[in-house]
Amino acid sequence: MKQFSILKSRRWSSMFFGLALLTLVVSCQEDIDTSNRYTFTDETISSYIAKQPEYSEYYTLLQQVKISERSKSSLQQLLSARGNYTCFVPNNKAIDLYLDTLYKQNIITEPTWNGFTTERVLDSIRQVIVYNSIIDGGDVLYYEISDFPNNNEEINIANMNDRLLKVRYGTYNQDSVFINGCCISLQNRDIKAINGRIHEVEKVIAPSNQNISELLALGENYKVLSKMVKATGYTEALSMVRDEVYESKYDNEEIVDLPVHSSFGQVGTVPDTRKYGFTIFAETDDVYERLIGKSVEDITIEDIKSYLISQGYYKDADQGDDYKDPKNIINQFVGYHILPARISYDQLVIHYNEKGYNYKSSTSPTIPVAEYYQTLGQPGKLLKIYESAQSNGIYLNRFPELSNLDYQEVAPPIGDNEGILIQTGSEQNTTESDDDEGATNGIIYPIGELLVYSDHTRTELQKQRIRYDVAALLPELMNNKLRRLTENYTKGASNCRAFPSNYQYFDAMEISKETQCYYLPGLACNWLDYQGDEFNIIGKYEVILRLPPVPVSGTYELRFGVQTNSNVRGMCQVYWGEDKNNLPAVGIPLDLRMGGTQRKTSAGTFTSIVGWEADIEDESYNSEVEKRMRNNGFMKGPEHYIAGLPGGTLTSRDDVNPLRRIMVRETMDPDQVYYIRFKSVLDDVNKEFYMDYIEFCAKEVYDNPETPEDIW
Repeated sequence: MKQFSILKSRRWSSMFFGLALLTLVVSCQEDIDTSNRYTFTDETISSYIAKQPEYSEYYTLLQQVKISERSKSSLQQLLSARGNYTCFVPNNKAIDLYLDTLYKQNIITEPTWNGFTTERVLDSIRQVIVYNSIIDGGDVLYYEISDFPNNNEEINIANMNDRLLKVRYGTYNQDSVFINGCCISLQNRDIKAINGRIHEVEKVIAPSNQNISELLALGENYKVLSKMVKATGYTEALSMVRDEVYESKYDNEEIVDLPVHSSFGQVGTVPDTRKYGFTIFAETDDVYERLIGKSVEDITIEDIKSYLISQGYYKDADQGDDYKDPKNIINQFVGYHILPARISYDQLVIHYNEKGYNYKSSTSPTIPVAEYYQTLGQPGKLLKIYESAQSNGIYLNRFPELSNLDYQEVAPPIGDNEGILIQTGSEQNTTESDDDEGATNGIIYPIGELLVYSDHTRTELQKQRIRYDVAALLPELMNNKLRRLTENYTKGASNCRAFPSNYQYFDAMEISKETQCYYLPGLACNWLDYQGDEFNIIGKYEVILRLPPVPVSGTYELRFGVQTNSNVRGMCQVYWGEDKNNLPAVGIPLDLRMGGTQRKTSAGTFTSIVGWEADIEDESYNSEVEKRMRNNGFMKGPEHYIAGLPGGTLTSRDDVNPLRRIMVRETMDPDQVYYIRFKSVLDDVNKEFYMDYIEFCAKEVYDNPETPEDIW
């Protein structure tokens, strides 16, 4: 049996009729063991609800709805058993209001439970009400109001409908709390039960079953972009919700957990889902009306194409009418609006351990943080997402001048360098009572300026040192809620994730059959990792990573962030090139035991070849140290993040162990796909390969005689 709680092993399948999604639970334990019921005098969630007249409708539904199609147990029995449940209970008025809404939508013939014409629709609506109202925290937690995330952020654990619920706080009444637009009662919240907490809601939580393509098409403010999405054929990709082949193999135990890791002593639990996700940055229709000079009803795709051509955008693209061709100008324009990852607002930019920031206590950015993503479509294009203390929001493609002294914006950027502000929430987020959950497989963010991959943007990106956390290259982590866990992984093996070698879980990363690939979120750990997380890989490993594109043609360094000072690290040969099946070796093997001053091996500790020395007040001497390290193929870690627990003072640059290894220095083309391969050269299968972050840095940055590359 897999080492998952009911929460972890649940399998859902989509069987909506019209409005509702029939989500079915398939778990290791299909029926409730009544011997685990509480015998204390305190109330369970179930017993408390049963005694409240205003919850009688909901209690009846709990008795009627089974945990799954295979289960004999009801949700009422589940909520009377041991566990950690958060229950958003709609009162009778809320359920009556929901039935009235269904009646007005002609889904039922009268606004009562007698209005359903088929059992199928009746069952689906019952499940919508109940499954969306319960979060099963397993062995982890339940949620009180004080445990909720920040405004416009999502609760990290999905509800029983496999949906993440978004929290919003009142604009006018700071005590008001909304869950997917449904107001939590001011009087009846944080009701204590011995197996969780109860919050009364004044509306039924019923997330839309629309995928992101459908949501965009229904949007009143996105008619022009929706028309182009349909014409380019992106609707097919945007309709994908989950990889049913993977999930079937998981259910049949063809994909199993990895064994206890030899170093940190935990089982690596494989994900039970492989969901697809998308983020769309969508111009509202008034943007196109302003640029084209026509009303939204009269704007054609040809109008958009003519405007793009007149402005000199996508000059190398095909200007014909085959919009589904990836080389077509409209196709490339639309693809640049879409990321293949479902990214909630609080994760558009990852704040964790940057200098001066403490994820537990900081409420605003300290130094600028940027995430870089490859957008949908071919050839690949880069999108920068940025936030700083001065930006007052999150921006797309913002390029300010930053001080090398404290890494703050020297002055507000102007013109095209200002970037485009991302507005919070989806299109429904207009009033306090609106439902702003987004689609089943994505989120739409409105923007008020035209988003294009212009020559100016590409040139400015070339001037950046582009740093990627490896996790950012793998959107499956974000889509399956694996990248940023809320608990320290040492508190449970389920937080040490692993990925199968007999199924390609990641589109951009392949692992061989003898590879054991573990991912450690690292939250609250005293590690030296950028953003706290890492991949830790053992076995006779072989890993191939598809790299994101460079912005323009030129010479680039490809660097690899390493954390040394451990004799359990290993060595691997690095390969790089265009043909992933025939990659040439580059340089000498990458020795992950090689620290700034020492090389630690099982046979003993030896002097390192790196040449690291701590910074002193003599800048010219510091520069000589850096030159010596670069000649040996190394760089100090960046000043950008803290080595150890967030909130500390020792930066990665000041620590002798986190280094950067210069792996490749080659001419690269933006239209070419490149791969990097890591293959173990040691016989000991327990020696670790470690992946944290990579950097692309153009020659114009690292070899600039007038403005040397900054230390950040």
